[in-house]
Formats: sequence, C-alpha cells, structure tokens
Amino acid sequence: MTHPFGLSPEEYATLKRLSTPEAIQDFLDELPINHEKRGETCFSPRMVLREQRAHCLEGALLAAAALWLAGERPLLLNFKTLPVDQDHAVTLYKRNGYWGALSKTNHAVLRCRDPIYRTIRELALSYFHEYFMTETGKKTLRWYSRPFSLKQFGSEWITAEEDLWDIAYALVDAPHLSIVPEGHEKHIRPASSLERKMCYLAEWKESNPRT
Repeated sequence: MTHPFGLSPEEYATLKRLSTPEAIQDFLDELPINHEKRGETCFSPRMVLREQRAHCLEGALLAAAALWLAGERPLLLNFKTLPVDQDHAVTLYKRNGYWGALSKTNHAVLRCRDPIYRTIRELALSYFHEYFMTETGKKTLRWYSRPFSLKQFGSEWITAEEDLWDIAYALVDAPHLSIVPEGHEKHIRPASSLERKMCYLAEWKESNPRT
C-alpha cells in the first residue's frame, strides 16, 4: 500500500493520529527538545520521528506535515529578533476564520496560541511581551513573516534524509513586517524580574539522556 507523501506505514500511522491542532500540540509538548549537541540541525519530519527530538523549526515542520495530511494548508510563521536573540517559528492554522499557532519550545513562553486572532498581525503581537532576554529583560521581537506556504517545496521535504536548510534559509529571507512603530523603541519597557524568572523554567534539561 502506498501512503501519502511517501511516508512509511509507521510514519503515516503516527501523523494520521495527529489529525487536529490539539493532538499535534500535545505531541509536540511531549517530544524532547533537540539541544543540537552534535551541531546545528534542521530535521525533516521523518528525521524528527526517528530521532524523537525537535527544536522550534523542526517541530513547526512536523506540525505542518501533520496538518497537510489532515487536509489543511502547511503554513509557517517566522519571528525575527534583534541580533542578540534567536528567531522562532510556529505553524499556523485557522478555525472559523480565526488564526491559531502550534509551537515547539523548551520554556514557559513562546508557546502555542488558541485560534482567536482575526489577523496574522494580531497573533504575532501576542508574542511580543514574552519575547525577551532572560538576563536583562530586553524585549527583542521586531518582525514577523507573512504566512509561509511549504507547498512551494513540493512534498519531498516531509521524508527527506538530509537537513532542510533550503527551507530554513527561504523562511528567513521571506518578507517580514515590522512590529515596533517607528520611534517607539524608547517606549519599550524591559520585562520585570518576576517575568524573567519564569524563563529559567525548562521542560527538557541538556543532561536528559533522550535528547
């Protein structure tokens, strides 16, 4: 029997079970974080299922593949930060005309979003106040992409046996829109000490043998 996207029977069975955003997010939450101990990676969904770990973009790609298999569009949303911080990517989905997001993260912030946002900008702005440097509280989120369709890459990326750097680079190079109005940098208040303490919480420690 031939399965969609060239998936193996085991891969198909796993992704087929992830037929709703809620099921996908539960799966991502239980998946160990990829600490990239052997160097930077950009695993395909097949590689994530085999290695049983993922960082934010890898989790977003797997979530997009599961949504596509369920008949929805495979869309990503990318967040760009100031140079001192790291970008983040989530998977978009829509319910009754409202946007939500699926997210793989190791911390108490930058997590999933329920489908209550009328526009992509509304959704992107919901991440602004929790996107900051743990040490200083400086808020770093500055740009967000338009919905980024993975259909432009065909479907081979789902079962690729090599890192998906072409998708990663294309996502970074895609047009991004500014979040902070011109001249408003001086009005941005750092996160409080209490907020910063929350960011020291981590689900998966680097010493965890599964990562």
